[in-house]
Amino acid sequence: MNPFSLENETALITGGGTGIGLGIARCMVQSGARVVLVGRREEPLSIACKELGPSASYVIHDITSLDHTGALVESAEKAAGSPISILVNNAGTHLKKPAVDTSPAEFQSVITTHVIAAHALTRGFLPGMIERGRGSILFTSSMAAFMGVPQVIAYAAAKSAYFGMVSTLSAEHAAQGIRVNAIAPGWIFSEMSRKALDSDPARKAKVLSRIQMGRMGEPSDIGWAAVYLCSNAAAYITGVTLPVDGGATAGF
Repeated sequence: MNPFSLENETALITGGGTGIGLGIARCMVQSGARVVLVGRREEPLSIACKELGPSASYVIHDITSLDHTGALVESAEKAAGSPISILVNNAGTHLKKPAVDTSPAEFQSVITTHVIAAHALTRGFLPGMIERGRGSILFTSSMAAFMGVPQVIAYAAAKSAYFGMVSTLSAEHAAQGIRVNAIAPGWIFSEMSRKALDSDPARKAKVLSRIQMGRMGEPSDIGWAAVYLCSNAAAYITGVTLPVDGGATAGF
């Protein structure tokens, strides 16, 4: 068997309708998995599922509705027709603001989405994984957890929290057949980043100068890393955060 295959796996991907989440979904479907995309807006989820084909379905859900996580578990497994064996905590929100201007409420909002909601989802899907004796949980961290990036203090704090969550969850559940890892993307192309950088040549040049490979990544670069970490090829890997950044956090 191909150790990189995700045949017979079902992945739930939060924020799966666009950007990195959709990139992960594309790669997982190509690797044989069924995917359930989760997001707040139906239109991008519907468009994504049409692109991905019959292996994809979606559930409309706000992950910050912490009291409704159990309902999401039921809806997702009903939509997929099988238990969730891979959970990808990818959904998030971004706040670009100087630390001195970031209010406690704004800071809390980012933490709630990235950290508390991700814990609630993980807690919701863990019992089934424990019962089946297998599962993979993946968090989307960021290079902002490795290096200082101006004006993203709440985002950096949230993504840094994944270090502790990943290592603790791994320590608690590795013996039960559940692996827990994270990916830390660097600068990844999206429609938003393209527009922002194309309109600011100086900033674009600065960004590219920090990347050893001299180019920005694509969502599929994160997607294939996710496939690897959730496949049998990574059967002995747990508790790690893998930078996928073209060398940006490795130095000059």
